[in-house]
Amino acid sequence: MTLPRAALTERMQPFATTVFAEMSALAVRTGAINLGQGFPDTDGPASLLEDAVGAIRGGANQYPPGPGVLELREAVAAHQARFRGMTVDPADVLVTVGATEAIAAAVLALTTPGDEVVTFEPYYDSYAATVALAGATRRTVVLRSPDFAVDEAALRAAFTDRTRVVLLNTPHNPTGKVFTRAELELVARLAVEHDAVVVADEVYEHMTYGVPHVPIATLPGMAERTLTISSAGKTFSVTGWKVGWVHGPTELVAAVRAVKQFLTFVGSGPFQPAVARALALPDEYFDGLRADLARKRDLLVAGLEAAGFATNRPDGTYFVTADAAPLGYTDAMALCWDLPELAGVVGVPVRVFHDDQDAAPSLVRFAFCKQDAVLTEAAERLAALGARLAH
Repeated sequence: MTLPRAALTERMQPFATTVFAEMSALAVRTGAINLGQGFPDTDGPASLLEDAVGAIRGGANQYPPGPGVLELREAVAAHQARFRGMTVDPADVLVTVGATEAIAAAVLALTTPGDEVVTFEPYYDSYAATVALAGATRRTVVLRSPDFAVDEAALRAAFTDRTRVVLLNTPHNPTGKVFTRAELELVARLAVEHDAVVVADEVYEHMTYGVPHVPIATLPGMAERTLTISSAGKTFSVTGWKVGWVHGPTELVAAVRAVKQFLTFVGSGPFQPAVARALALPDEYFDGLRADLARKRDLLVAGLEAAGFATNRPDGTYFVTADAAPLGYTDAMALCWDLPELAGVVGVPVRVFHDDQDAAPSLVRFAFCKQDAVLTEAAERLAALGARLAH
């Protein structure tokens, strides 16, 4: 008997995850600065950490309620009212083990074999795996450098009578793009026309620089067909805690919960009340987060440009993409293998986030969610590379 494991693995396309591991190992082996993987190298606010310690010592170490701790579900609803002007019933909030589980549970709940999921590429690598696990078909629309604008004709062509879900990520990893209101309105119109549900991955919602983050659920007619997902990991620099959430219409959240309970059941018990209190931190925290990351972005971009890269200055997230073609590298994968030796810095080729391997042949993604000293050293190493290449 031949198992379909190889075919499923191919459809899941774990290419990006494999490259992350290889590049991280390369960074360790060469002593290079790892700007490939997107996680901060500092802890979140002290009050958050103390609240988690207090919850552990206070005995919050057993199974939390299935939908999540009420305090956190209420805090998510209050957060959405405060920052997004949205009215959310805490009963329609489901706490998940990170945003990744929320995405997986949503796609598994809403699609069956033969259904189609529309998403934009490059995309977060779990999207391909989740769609494959559901037995659905991935239909992608390419966002092309340098502006990563949505091509209306391509987006319309991606929708068919089998479209069930639109998987939307804004602010967008890996490009750093923040979808404009006009682009979101186009996605919304097509979702309504095809009676599709939008699964909105908004984990970088507090990381935008000079442009607004517009939740698609706030557009007319979209609240009833949108599942909105976010998490604490990015906003509070606690990616290892894996505390995420999803909210939306009662019947859609119920469908997601029906799947979620057989994935992890529950998780992150003592971290949930700590995250609830962090969501209520004053505006100074969230404003400071944006300002700090904008400064870090500019620091890294300056180093990349000094090295000769053509950079795409991001409006959101903590990633910047840079074109290596001016350095003479038309193959970003080759550059990423060489860069640790050339400059002592590690990046990730954007092509690993693509179905279309010709869409971004020379683009590299770098993460700037690192300590100032780390970014300064990386920028200096990159600038030194540029000086050597110039000669």
